Amino acid sequence: MRQARPAARRRFVLGSVAMGAIAALGAMPAAFAADKKIVLGFSQIGAESEWRTANSASIKSAAKESGIDLKFADAQQKQENQIKALRAFIAQKVDVIALSPVVETGWGTVLREAKAAGIPVILTDRTVQETDTTLWATFMGSDFVEEGRRAAKWLTDKVKSRPAGKEIRIVELQGTVGAAPALDRKKGFEEGIKADPRLKIVRSQTGDFSRAKGKEVMEAFLKAEGRNIDVLYAHNDDMAIGAIQAIEEAGLKPAKDILIISIDGVKGAFQAMVAGKLNVTVECSPLLGPQLMQTVKDLKAGKTVPRRIVTEEGVFPVEVAAQELPKRKY
Repeated sequence: MRQARPAARRRFVLGSVAMGAIAALGAMPAAFAADKKIVLGFSQIGAESEWRTANSASIKSAAKESGIDLKFADAQQKQENQIKALRAFIAQKVDVIALSPVVETGWGTVLREAKAAGIPVILTDRTVQETDTTLWATFMGSDFVEEGRRAAKWLTDKVKSRPAGKEIRIVELQGTVGAAPALDRKKGFEEGIKADPRLKIVRSQTGDFSRAKGKEVMEAFLKAEGRNIDVLYAHNDDMAIGAIQAIEEAGLKPAKDILIISIDGVKGAFQAMVAGKLNVTVECSPLLGPQLMQTVKDLKAGKTVPRRIVTEEGVFPVEVAAQELPKRKY
């Protein structure tokens, strides 16, 4: 019995050491958690325009600089691809989901799934139409209605000196059917021109925010209206640039025979203005990456973020294009 006691004591000491080691191991994940990267799942619409390409580049660059693990999914302009991506993010248990929705409707089910999983959602660039606004933490992006109003304001100022009573015929290249910027830019523009009875939209059709489709639809407008088009209002620069090609091929001078107003403020629009082929572009900045990453960090830290984060933007007529072009980052 005398010899058993030291052994028992040794077993107790060894047991204590082992338990201490286990306790230390148990504490390690918490220590490591401080260094664990935030995981962001981002569902992008696609790469249909210079703006969208710049938007994706800004987000990827900002994620890298912020030390955030970005899971990036390109939906190729299909809502079903975005819904699949969101469900994949939920299954992967990402920390935050960011979504640029291709259209406004049809998101309720998948957003409720994200909410049930405890994953906050940030809407970027475009919003959704859902009665339950608790399904997303914030919407970050431009005021599309205001962009339409700014486009209209430039036009109404421009045509003030034209003869009273003479109809000013406008053709409109809309963005993707059902998309927030297409709906809102149309709404804001129509609000802005209604005070001048001379201004009349005679044709309006989607160009899907793409250069090729913008050219195709403008060709149809020109075929139908001939030289009776005074103004082209394009919901983005890429469609306007495509339309410029169609106008030139029809033997007309863009920005002279037909005033051209577009939205986004991409470098290509400034180049077109410098070449005298576009009259004005209303800025819609795609450089949301840094703001998005800061918001992701704030949400992960449990901070309250604003429900609406608006980006600051301007209007750039042809007169300032040459001096502004070297400053453009996209």
